[in-house]
Parts: sequence; C-alpha cells; structure tokens
Amino acid sequence: MNLIAMKQNPLSIKNRYRSRVWLSGVLVVCATVLSPAGACAQELRQPMPTLASLTPEALEVDASLFTVRSFDWFDSQRQRKVPAKLYLPTARAVAGSVPLVVFSHGIGGSREGYSYLGRYLAAHGYGSLHVQHVGSDRQLWWGNPFALTARLRGAAQVAEAVHRVQDLRYSLDQILGAQEGGLFDTRRIIAAGHSYGANTTMLIAGAQVEQHGQKISLRDPRISAAIIISAPPFYGLGDPNKILSGIGVPTLHITAIEDVIKIPGYVSGLQDRIDIFKAMGSDQLVPKVLAVFKGGSHSIFTDRAGTGGLNVNPKVKVATRQLALAFLNGIPENNYLAIDGWSLSNTELIAQFERFDR
Repeated sequence: MNLIAMKQNPLSIKNRYRSRVWLSGVLVVCATVLSPAGACAQELRQPMPTLASLTPEALEVDASLFTVRSFDWFDSQRQRKVPAKLYLPTARAVAGSVPLVVFSHGIGGSREGYSYLGRYLAAHGYGSLHVQHVGSDRQLWWGNPFALTARLRGAAQVAEAVHRVQDLRYSLDQILGAQEGGLFDTRRIIAAGHSYGANTTMLIAGAQVEQHGQKISLRDPRISAAIIISAPPFYGLGDPNKILSGIGVPTLHITAIEDVIKIPGYVSGLQDRIDIFKAMGSDQLVPKVLAVFKGGSHSIFTDRAGTGGLNVNPKVKVATRQLALAFLNGIPENNYLAIDGWSLSNTELIAQFERFDR
C-alpha cells in the first residue's frame, strides 16, 4: 500500500456534543439556522448570488455535450414517490457504454441540487442520476417554523435512512430497466452523496450498522465505488472501524477545514470526516483518497453560491468536480496518477491530501 500525502496540517476540530439519535449527524446545512451562532445561519443572512453570477468561464459547461431528463417514479411497494433527474452525455461526449453515478442529496435537498457536478460529469462521459428523497427533501423547510427541529430529527431516524438507500436501489432498477438502460456500463456504477447523502452512500456501499442488536446491511453489489462529501458519522452505533472497515470499494472523500455542522446540542466537524476516511475500507486495503480544502463551509459543496466565501466558492466547486472526474477515470485500471496531478495543481486550495492504493 502506497501513501502520498501533502500539506499535512494538525487539524483538530473537537466534537463537544454527541447525540444518540441514529444518524443525527445528518441534521445539516440550513438546520444550523436554528442556532444564531451557527455558520449556516451567518451564511443565510448574506445575499446569495446565483452560480451564473460567479465566474461563468469556470463553471460553464458546453450544453451540447449533455442532455437532462426528469423522472417522477412511484415505488408502489413502499407507496413512496421517487423523483430523479438524469444528466446524460450526448454522442459527442462519450464513446461506448456510459458509467453511471447515482447521487444522494443532503437533508432538505432535491433532485435539482448539485447540478454543477451533474452537468460536468455528463459532459465528460458519465451519466449522473440525482435522486430525491421525499422523506428528507426540501419539503422539510415548509410548514410551521417552530416545528422545524422536530421535522429534521424525524428525517434522521432509522426508517428514513433505510428508505433513502431503497430510493437509490429503486432508481437504479428503473433506469437500468428503461429504454436507455442499455447505454450504461453496469460494471461501473458509482454511489455519491453530500452530508446525509454521504451517509446514504456509505450504507449502499457496504457500511454495516447495528440497531437493537441486529446488524443492518444495505449494500448493493452493483456499486463499484463511492464519492463521499462532508460525511457525518454514525453516532451512537459504536466504533466507526467496525461500521466502515469492511467496505470493499474505492472511495473518494471530500471536505473542508470549516466543514462544520452546528445545531443546538450537536457539533460535527472536520475531525469526523477524517475519522471516517481512516476507518473506510481498512480491512479491505482498497484505494481511497482524501482532499481537505482550506476554509470553505459545509454547504460550499451544494449549488448555493457564496457559501464559504465568494472568492473561494467557485474555485472549490471547479476543483471538486475535477477531482471527482479524475477519481472516476482512475478506477478501472486502478491508476490514480491524474489525482496526484490534481493535487499539485490545486495546492493553493488544499489543506490536506492523502491517497492510499494497493
């Protein structure tokens, strides 16, 4: 196993409060508006420009290289809606079968989010299927604001966590069984997600948790790799090494120094993300990559513009999607030299970078 590390900094954000609610670490992003001292609350008070108003030359993607389709599926077995949005490369952008990324949004998100990733990956030959989880999507923000905390905590319970993984499974079944299903390379299906979506990604990639003495495994064998952005830990479920060490697929971990979740009685910071990276796949000796951006914020990886700094935000988005592409391209041959090149060309943005391979 080789290790490449650059700009190693002693980063130590401590967690002072740990909730016992399963997956409570997923109460993220705008949940911090409940705490006036929360980083997200400060961001929400600032006017937010659109992505298009940042640096069009950096974020623009040639529209002729991809198409977009929306789906409004309904899983009759679970009586649950499963909306989704597919970014698909055109003939100009791909030759042969198309690898597929299935993306899970953070709490309070939707299929419309993370478009900067979907458009870019599609323009470079990947399908990007963004699934909406109706039990923990943007509808949480609607209704009585005084009940928001209860709605967020309800969305972080076991049942919804399981439903989210089943949403991804169902979406894969639908898209692979549809007319366009023959376009995809079923050997190259990658799960990806941000925040709560990162928890969902870890579960479908093989994380094993216990509830009431029963081991819960939701792994889908079709998943060949995972991209994990700003992952909260599985609090209250024991040693992360036992939960994550058995994951046997390559993983990419992306975070930032100020990637901090704050809600009353709960803090989750950078150290949680690093601990997850260390525990991931340690029994399997599979390739894994960690990139920690300087500064930033928890929501800098969403489509929201300006979070983490007006000057930093577009640079981190561009670097994030470039790193994701380098990782995806390196998987088939277990060749991650392009990732090393990425790290060298982004030294001004990177606080910590590590790569392990076989």
